[in-house]
Amino acid sequence: MIMKRKIAKVLNLVAAVAIVFAVASCAGKQQKKEVFIPYPNWSEGIAMTHLAKVFLDQKGYDVEIKPIEPGPIYASLSKGDADVFLDAWLPNTHGEYWERFGDKIDHIGTAFPGGTTGLVVPSYVTIDSITQLNDYVEEFGGEIIGIGSGAGIHKNTLKAIDEYGLNFKQVTSSGTAMVAALEGAIQKEEWIVITGWKPHFKWARYDIKYLEDPKGVYPKDEMRILARKGFAEDFPELAEFFGNFELQEDKLYELMDDVKNANDPIDGANQFYQNNKALVEGWFPAAE
Repeated sequence: MIMKRKIAKVLNLVAAVAIVFAVASCAGKQQKKEVFIPYPNWSEGIAMTHLAKVFLDQKGYDVEIKPIEPGPIYASLSKGDADVFLDAWLPNTHGEYWERFGDKIDHIGTAFPGGTTGLVVPSYVTIDSITQLNDYVEEFGGEIIGIGSGAGIHKNTLKAIDEYGLNFKQVTSSGTAMVAALEGAIQKEEWIVITGWKPHFKWARYDIKYLEDPKGVYPKDEMRILARKGFAEDFPELAEFFGNFELQEDKLYELMDDVKNANDPIDGANQFYQNNKALVEGWFPAAE
């Protein structure tokens, strides 16, 4: 009988310890505030992601950000390895990624509703349509200056070359290299055609225009905010913040310009935050 009582006490102690550990584990999960936000190396994605980090860090979150190609970003979200993505071009430009991973990802906000893409030239170039490009192959050097091959606009430009029968090749580079090529050509008043999109700070900085796209190769999109499954349940406060996170075109250009002109993107994002506190703080849920 004594032995049975001792065994019962040991079992009760083990059960109590297990409950304590379970409660501590739950509390730890509730207190965990680490958030991972990957972003593509595009000016608007860089700017918005750094703004989110600046604001949420001072709210007590530990926000890790990292530049990654868009395909791996969607894959990471679908597996729960990343938390949030602020620069998803949907439903069209990133449609292929959404087809593959969309059923495992949640759409929690829209950062900018008026996303457009296409072929862009300086306004002094005397053509207005993609259909006219083949008449001026030599003036353009037979090249369309593009960005990374993982971007949806890269794929759509290959489609445009095919559908319009263009005697051009797409030069794969980066957003930074593309802007540098545009700026260099404008300084010399040379003809250049690039892959471009809105929003982008180049529209505020240079006098440029889209070429008309009568075949509709380049679609209109929204810049949506995506999250891994379960993110809203784990971080309801942040889900509300990203649900409210939206920038008008002029404010987005202001943010991108601040980030572009700063020595460190964090400094540029912080400058925008300091100048627009009411806007950014208004996205965060008010304390009850």
